[in-house]
Amino acid sequence: MLKRGLIPLVAVGLALPGVSVSTASAAGGPLTLAVFGDSPYGRSAYAPAGQTADTAQFQKTPAFIGTINSDPTISDVIHVGDIHSGKEFCTEEYGASIASMWQTFTKPLVYTPGDNEWADCHKASSLNSPGQGGGFYDSASGAIDYIGTGGLSTDPADCVSYHCGNPVDNLAKVRQDFFTRPGHTLGDGKLNVVSQATAYDPGHPADAQYVENVRWAQDDIVFVTINVPGGSNNDTDPWYKMPTPSRAQIDERTSRTAADVRWLDAAFAGARARHAKAVVISAQADMWDVDGKTKDHLANYEPIISEVAAQTAEFGRPVLMLNGDSHLYRSDNPLSPTAACTGETDPATGAGVCAHDPGDNAWNEHPYYNVSNFHRIVVHGSTTPLEWLKLTADPHANHATTATTYGPFSWQRMPQPQL
Repeated sequence: MLKRGLIPLVAVGLALPGVSVSTASAAGGPLTLAVFGDSPYGRSAYAPAGQTADTAQFQKTPAFIGTINSDPTISDVIHVGDIHSGKEFCTEEYGASIASMWQTFTKPLVYTPGDNEWADCHKASSLNSPGQGGGFYDSASGAIDYIGTGGLSTDPADCVSYHCGNPVDNLAKVRQDFFTRPGHTLGDGKLNVVSQATAYDPGHPADAQYVENVRWAQDDIVFVTINVPGGSNNDTDPWYKMPTPSRAQIDERTSRTAADVRWLDAAFAGARARHAKAVVISAQADMWDVDGKTKDHLANYEPIISEVAAQTAEFGRPVLMLNGDSHLYRSDNPLSPTAACTGETDPATGAGVCAHDPGDNAWNEHPYYNVSNFHRIVVHGSTTPLEWLKLTADPHANHATTATTYGPFSWQRMPQPQL
């Protein structure tokens, strides 16, 4: 487990790192954001497997963006990761097309990467189940069978995906497409954010590579994003289904997790220094979702969960986490053994999403904490109708914890039936 501590910062042009106020929040009214993730989902065409393309959600996305742009109350947009499904190849062209489409947002857009666009790009089951266009380990030959343009191939030149699905290379491509200017958001409008690329812990200069981790402050509320991919934090599922994780995979997860923890520490230190009314954490992973596996599958999230719990308890004011990954809308506190859980019905089982966990409480997946000043929202994703969450933050409010309110926060789901 990583040790918690307050981290000194290298900041560029800021006395208090992350303390930047957007034009909208300077007006003094409540701040309202649109939050979505796991969208758009689809499937790549792959002739050798007889697989046709599904681009329906991609085609609906411009109109979906339009529903957010047309809402005058929305100041900012947050995408919590997964810009495509686990059946979409991780190609350079696809990532670039999403980056281009997002430039049509007339609000600032903050994005944190999901597993499908980098950590899971290696995944494939067979020629008939090409997954994300990576490949799989052949135990007989000791080679990687890549999903090639004409069928299975051991020649990397035949790969249909970026760098044959290598997660590290795909993360580099995500950074190239979406994070070329540290401190700048996507879309339009002005929102000053601080990136870990320029405000890293000087004792850990390698943290500068995590340009995707940002933080900012609006309306006395500190916001922070951390790159935490869904599934198993890019570790329990060995790349290419190798017998054990490679050294490259272990090093990636270890370095990024440590950088995430340091970034969380810095965000909370800034929140305490400015006497912020609340903290909002955005990450892609649902770190409490076993997804039909054992709890051991979630073990590599523990350093992050323990840090969130410790920092939240020390902060003593409301902390809200936003994530996607598990696709079904959910509102709960997975750091409390007694907190209520509400959410949508799982169409696969006909039961409520909270029933995924023993005792209807995700706390049972990591039963080590009892932190009352925490709440979590999982945004709906992956299926139509496309949906975003309308989240209002009012630093002067103190709502009771209900299915749609918590401290300074209130929210409503915004399904788009026409989409």
